[in-house]
Order: sequence, then structure tokens, then C-alpha cells
Amino acid sequence: MTTKILKLAAFSDGVHGGNPAGVWIDQVLSEAAAMQAIAAEVGFSETVFAAPDGDGWRVRYFSPESEVPFCGHATIALGAALALAHGDGLFHLALNNARITVAGRRQGELVAAALQSPPTYSETIDPSLLQKTLALFGYTQDDLNPEIPPALAHGGAKHVVLALNGRDKLRAMRYELDQGRRLMNDAGLATIALVFAENPQLFHARNPFASGGVYEDPATGAAAAALAGYLRDLGWPHGGAIDIVQGEDMGCRSRLRAEISPIAGSSIRVSGTARIMEA
Repeated sequence: MTTKILKLAAFSDGVHGGNPAGVWIDQVLSEAAAMQAIAAEVGFSETVFAAPDGDGWRVRYFSPESEVPFCGHATIALGAALALAHGDGLFHLALNNARITVAGRRQGELVAAALQSPPTYSETIDPSLLQKTLALFGYTQDDLNPEIPPALAHGGAKHVVLALNGRDKLRAMRYELDQGRRLMNDAGLATIALVFAENPQLFHARNPFASGGVYEDPATGAAAAALAGYLRDLGWPHGGAIDIVQGEDMGCRSRLRAEISPIAGSSIRVSGTARIMEA
């Protein structure tokens, strides 16, 4: 049995940027405590663990502090790792609470990968949670885009979506990690998706991930799926797909694409490229 960790940056901007993820593949999964310890040692926002399961793979995701039900960038990294090990193809993944797929295709120095998210849905946000979230970042209602009201968006994990009305307000995002951790854990949130719509098909995003002990992720596929599902529910003029630029304000520019079918509640196809960091 091998516990070798492959390190890839998912949703890269060419050969730069992307969100680092650890990928652990073996014949059987370890105990949860062991996987949690490995994730903490790796130190990336997510490490994905996979083992053969019938004609697919059993998959679990761990941040440095907790297990999460679904992680988009780690799934993209896993798809890349499986393509490198087994050849280009479509891989079936059994998560704790869903079954999804990821495709991987080698593309020169990179691997192109695309996941189909768990089903999506959205709901209104409780006014108390909204006020706490705004206060966390020092925002007010006047900083929000009224065309994309605050909401809870789900796509394998739960996120607050806050759409800001200025790119400068997104750039200025600051918060206290411990305060964010308490808020997110109390509300059962994976991340808070802060977004700015440059136009109907291009979004800029930042994703605090304090629930996992991470101040901010440079690329968040789960939040991209949840946002895309919410935009569909909202009747946003997405034209079938949105592109998301994330990590720019961290100096780690990343690119994500979310393709949106017209079927309410259906999964979102989230794609990008992954680059190998080191073995």
C-alpha cells in the first residue's frame, strides 16, 4: 500500500495559479482519523482520498481541520491524477452523500478535467445570518448587487452567496479567521462565496473557507457549482455557462468554467485545467 501524495494545482490559469490539492490513491481508504492527520500534514485547503470501488472510486475529502462532503478543486485534481495513472477517461466517484463523475484528459503540460456536481438548489438566507455575514466583512446592504440577492446555495455543500456591486469591494475583502470559523461552523457553511459580475457571463470571486481553517481559497469548484445553480434558479441571463476568475487578489489567478443546463436542480459541469506541482 502506498500513501504517496500527488500535489496538483486545480483550475490553473495555464501553467500558473490554481488551488493546490493533495491526492492520495490506494487500494483501500484509511480510517478517518488517519486521513484527517494526513490532510493536516499536507496543509492544503483540501486533500482527496480515493480507493477502487466496483467500477468506480470511493472518495472522501478532508481539509486541515475537518471532513467536507464535496470539494470541487480536489475533484478536478483527482480527475487529473486518475487520467495520468489510467489514461484519459470518465471516472465514477462515490462520495459520502452523492455519486458524481469526473473526466480527465492529458493536454501537454496540463490535464483538462471536468466534474459533474451533485444536484443543486438554493434558498433564501435567514436575515440574522445575512447580517452576521455582512458584519464579518464590514459590508452593508449598500455594497450588494440587488440583481443577485443574498442566498444560500447548495451543490454538494452549503454556501452563502453575496454578490457585491463593485470590483473594488471584492478586492478589499478582510475578516477575522476565528470569527469566520465560528459563523461558518454554526451555520453549517462550507464557504462564503463573494462575487462580482463583470458581465452576465464573467464573474470574479473570493471564497473564505474558515470552516476548514483556511482564510481563503484561490479556486473553489463546489462554490462555482452552487453559484451557477443559484443563477439558474434566479433566471440570470447566463447563456448556458459562466466563467469565474478567482484568486487574483491573492496573487494566484485561477479560472473556472461552469456549464448550466436548463433543468432545475440538475448538476453543474465545472471544468478547468490542473498542473502537477510535485510528487
